[in-house]
Amino acid sequence: MEYGTRTITEQAEEADKDTPPVTMEVFLADIEKKAYHMAAFATGSHADALDLLQDSMIKLVTNYQQRPSQEWKPLFYKILQNRIRDWHRHQKVKNVIFFWKNTNTNDDNQDWPDTLESAGNDKPDDNISKSQQQADALRHLKQLSDKQQQCFMLRSWEGLSVAQTADIMGCSEGSIKTHYFRAVNKLKSLMEADHDISF
Repeated sequence: MEYGTRTITEQAEEADKDTPPVTMEVFLADIEKKAYHMAAFATGSHADALDLLQDSMIKLVTNYQQRPSQEWKPLFYKILQNRIRDWHRHQKVKNVIFFWKNTNTNDDNQDWPDTLESAGNDKPDDNISKSQQQADALRHLKQLSDKQQQCFMLRSWEGLSVAQTADIMGCSEGSIKTHYFRAVNKLKSLMEADHDISF
């Protein structure tokens, strides 16, 4: 299959052909947590991440609710990526005008909700180990460049294709493959060093 010559709509329709349609409310509830973390990693601010998430959801509902549900995920993430880019542009202008940079953004990270939930049937020791590994993975994810972070989350967390991710992030498929490869390798090496394990 040549994804480069097919539209996002065609890819989404084929991937989700046998999936029953979902309501917008169910879709937003399902996507909310991962999208919040994506915005939070990009901005470093709990409040700004919530604003970007809310704005993106409102725009999706207002402009695209009548589109097929299979199209919502790539459309939503494209909207969110555009809002994140706008936020970064606004921050640059603000820094130039006021000659200051907010150094307290990392304090907002304490309010972030958990990204990954432990399974209830695991042993307590397993839960502690998993929780530690999850916390370490999130900490290491913040060490990646902005593009590597966003690429990794769109590809790994959301399972979007290379073509869909490239369209959302506004870059070539080759760039997406490079960003993803570097992100995976850096996270792998950091996790191996932390936990004395090999993936």
